[in-house]
Amino acid sequence: MGKKDNEYYSDLAMRAVDDDELFRELYDKYFPIVYNLVYVRVRNPETADDIVSEVFLKVCDNLEKFDKEKASFATWISRIAERTCINFFRSLGRHPESEWDETFDPPIDEHEQPEQQFLTGERNSELLKALSTLGERERKIIELKFWMNMTNKEIGETLGLSPGNVGIIFFRASETLRKKLKDKI
Repeated sequence: MGKKDNEYYSDLAMRAVDDDELFRELYDKYFPIVYNLVYVRVRNPETADDIVSEVFLKVCDNLEKFDKEKASFATWISRIAERTCINFFRSLGRHPESEWDETFDPPIDEHEQPEQQFLTGERNSELLKALSTLGERERKIIELKFWMNMTNKEIGETLGLSPGNVGIIFFRASETLRKKLKDKI
């Protein structure tokens, strides 16, 4: 998400406190992002629906507390989603570690020739294997970077890391993936 988008949606969130139409715009923008973030952790559509509903209820109930000077709206809502997932797993007595092979399933273009579909499936399989070798923190950074299009600063705010540390972890994870996937993709 670009800086202009962040500013726009952060400003929109400040005005949406008393305006249902503006809140609807926030919801429409962030629902798929939050859903993907939650689903990758819980791997169950019904549970993800419940958690996402809880996230947006918390957003609605606390929107007047949002301060764009402290964090962008994307960071704020991703923190709420992250904490809600953690609380869900705590209530089950489980750790929120997600397995990439069960949650990462990039689509294969149905218009590709069968040989190309097979090769795409093989590349996805190799990518899954490589991703599963990363630690939870590295996978979370990759999720936030690619699925939520967050900046290093926003990821750092969400995970409690400095932007520089996020950049270093992301770089190392990318290098690890590049090495593992060399000659395979």
